[in-house]
Parts: sequence; C-alpha cells; structure tokens
Amino acid sequence: MRIALMTTCLVDQFFPQVAESMVRVLAACGVQVEVPSAQTCCGQPAYNSGFAAEARVVGQTLLTAFADAEYVVTPSGSCAGMVHHVFPTLFQGSPHSSQQAQALAEKTYEFSQFLLQVLGIDDLGAVFPHRVTFHPSCHGLRLLGVRAEPVRLLQRVRGLTYVELPAAEDCCGFGGTFALKLPALSTAMVDEKVRHVLATGAEVLVSTDMGCLMNMGGRLRRLGHPVRVMHLAELLAEGLRQGGR
Repeated sequence: MRIALMTTCLVDQFFPQVAESMVRVLAACGVQVEVPSAQTCCGQPAYNSGFAAEARVVGQTLLTAFADAEYVVTPSGSCAGMVHHVFPTLFQGSPHSSQQAQALAEKTYEFSQFLLQVLGIDDLGAVFPHRVTFHPSCHGLRLLGVRAEPVRLLQRVRGLTYVELPAAEDCCGFGGTFALKLPALSTAMVDEKVRHVLATGAEVLVSTDMGCLMNMGGRLRRLGHPVRVMHLAELLAEGLRQGGR
C-alpha cells in the first residue's frame, strides 16, 4: 500500500518530528509513504477569516498534489476536517476541481482513523511506561467523529497507564485565528484545560492536532509545569523504539 502524507502547515514549519514519527509508524505497518512537495496549506486560516476565494487558490495545490494518491493521511483532524467538510462546497462551480475535491475528501484520513479504519491495526507492539492523558481536538472529534481511535491505540501500548481527562471535550482555546483575535478568552480556556490536565497526574499529554498541543504545551511551560506534550504519532514512534521495533 502507498499513501501520501499531508504534512500540514504547523507540522511542516514547527513540528517536523511529527511527520517523521508518522512515517516510522506507517513503515512499521508495512505502508510506503510519499510526501508530495507540491502541497501547501489547506486554506483553512483564510477560509475561517472569510476569504473563500483566497482559500480556494491555496486549496487547489492539494487537489493537484494528491490527485494520484491511493490514500492521504494527515496528523491533523483540523486539516482533514477542512478537506472533508469544506472542499466539496468550496470548489463548486468548477466541474473538474469539484470532482477532485470530492475524490480527495473520500480518500483523506486522520492518522488514527487510518490505522484503525483502513489498516485495522490497534496494537503496534509499542512500549511506553508512563502515565498519559488525551485531549480530543474539536475538529477531529466534531467534524470527523474521531473519538475512540486514539484512545484505543493508547490503551494497547504496553506499560502505558491511561488516565481520562476531565471535561476532555472542552476546547483548549486555540481555534486557529480565534486565539489571535480573542487572546484573553483563549487564555482563560487554556488555563482551565491546564487545570484538568494537572488533575490527572499525567506525565504526558497527547493529542492529534498540533494547534491544540502548541497552545496547551505553551501554557504548561509558561506556568512551569513539566508535563510532556506529544502528538499520538510521536508517542507511538517512541514506543516502537522502546519495544525494539
């Protein structure tokens, strides 16, 4: 099986280790991974700010970059949600692009979705002897319905103690441009999330969207709390190494 990796802007610019971890995990599952160099942003920041025409121009690069991919896998529920729920209507009016957008939506998966729903794998043989809690991102949870998949993968990791996060489905306060436009409200929301994380006694906070992890991780560091923040792919990749794979 060959898949194309949609790296996303945050991963490409700030967290390349997440993409590297995805490649390691998928390779351990017997999947060949390609990273099309023509891809850029999915257009979500522009679209959410009311600039649909500009989002369409940017989004066209993904339609082209992934046109020949069998599957497209991304570390972000947010970007996958954009492709699934916005692209089919964003490109209406252009028959060719509209068909491409629908095709891309049908073959695009968030990372944990792909592991369970396509590969049927929930146990990678990973070892990670730490106390872990999980924050479900808003877009992954509400747009894609990614709920059980990440938790199931975590619970199959040997040595890992999974602790449920109180009020887990509450937003972390990032929300893309929301955090820039309403910083005081965003800070109040992330402070509440931090309190819930600390209440679990977890050593590690995991999520499936780097926007959430960047926001929560930044606040944890600023407040002086030594909770490690990881994308699910990073934890699984590290767990594979500890498991000798």
